[in-house]
Amino acid sequence: MKVSFPYMGCVTGFKKLFELLGHEVIMPEKPTQRTIDLGVLNSPEFICYPFKIMMGTYIEACEKGAELIVSSGGSGPCRAGIYGDVHKKILHELGYDVEIVIFDSLFENFGAFMNQVFKIKNKTPTLKVMKYAYLVFKMINQMDGIEKELKHLRAYEVNKGDFDKCFDKIKELYDKTYTLKQMKKTYAKALEMLHAVPVNIPPENKRVRIGIVGEIYVIMESSTNMDIEKRLNALGVEVENIQYISDWVKHHIIPRRFSKEESWKMFDKGYQYKSCNCGGHDMENTGAIVHFSQKGYDGVVHLMPFGCLPELITRSIIPQITEDYGIPVLSMSMDEQQGEANIQTRLEAFIDLCKNRSNKQQISPAEAANSKELKKEFAGIM
Repeated sequence: MKVSFPYMGCVTGFKKLFELLGHEVIMPEKPTQRTIDLGVLNSPEFICYPFKIMMGTYIEACEKGAELIVSSGGSGPCRAGIYGDVHKKILHELGYDVEIVIFDSLFENFGAFMNQVFKIKNKTPTLKVMKYAYLVFKMINQMDGIEKELKHLRAYEVNKGDFDKCFDKIKELYDKTYTLKQMKKTYAKALEMLHAVPVNIPPENKRVRIGIVGEIYVIMESSTNMDIEKRLNALGVEVENIQYISDWVKHHIIPRRFSKEESWKMFDKGYQYKSCNCGGHDMENTGAIVHFSQKGYDGVVHLMPFGCLPELITRSIIPQITEDYGIPVLSMSMDEQQGEANIQTRLEAFIDLCKNRSNKQQISPAEAANSKELKKEFAGIM
């Protein structure tokens, strides 16, 4: 069967899983302006930005002959829970005979989850499915770890673009990896390649660190946020993203009482500002801002799709967190109307604020007062 999936972050692991299950993989293209235009044209006007980009991605996959699209769902007030059904209806109206399989929480309905597994396992014995799933999870976990390190080091690369080229080669290595034995060698080689890239790392007190929180799709997929992580790295700033595929998987397949994941700690920290989860990742994002402040980060960038209900709730709480913890937060809405110059200008201004905040030198009372006003200005602005 010809299988495709949404493009979100590093998709090497998804491709590998469906290859191992014996499917013909229709690789989704990294979203381009054409992808966005197709999605906007064929989506409800006020639906979420991620829905529109995924819509465009699915249409492009169907144009290549995709027969099955596999994605994840959601629950609660977040509209991600209806994505699959609405996408399928639109694709059928456009004349594409395609099936969409949506994976929801393993714990909410185990039977339904397993039914979806049987739809995609393609006659593969169950034990082999488990073996392949473990292999792919380990691959995703390793690649996410490498990418996290890259987003720290890229801020100090001597030759611009070296780390991007390096990561492209690392993805090629993993694409040719099919066993755990091969993966051990691949991981060692990947780390060797990563740390061979020339860097010029400044002293600890000169380093600026920024956390990224927000709706999972717009913080993980660079095409939705104008490569905001690269832009921050280019400004000499280390970046720590709160969401990766491996983190999301562990959060959803390991019961909380057995889990040691940071995501649950963030969840608990969010409870001091909210009494309930409003959908999406709003609770984790609230706690993550507190977490970044406690770890000594210099600022946080909060990304949300325009009109996203859960992240609007988070955004309304940001000024109080900023007041309580003294960490500046820049909140930005993403949609098909966003402008590159606007994003770049706001990031530069925000990073100037964060660099001034992290400066260890004495400043005058007037400068301190001005800095305090700037913090208020950047606390949860659009």
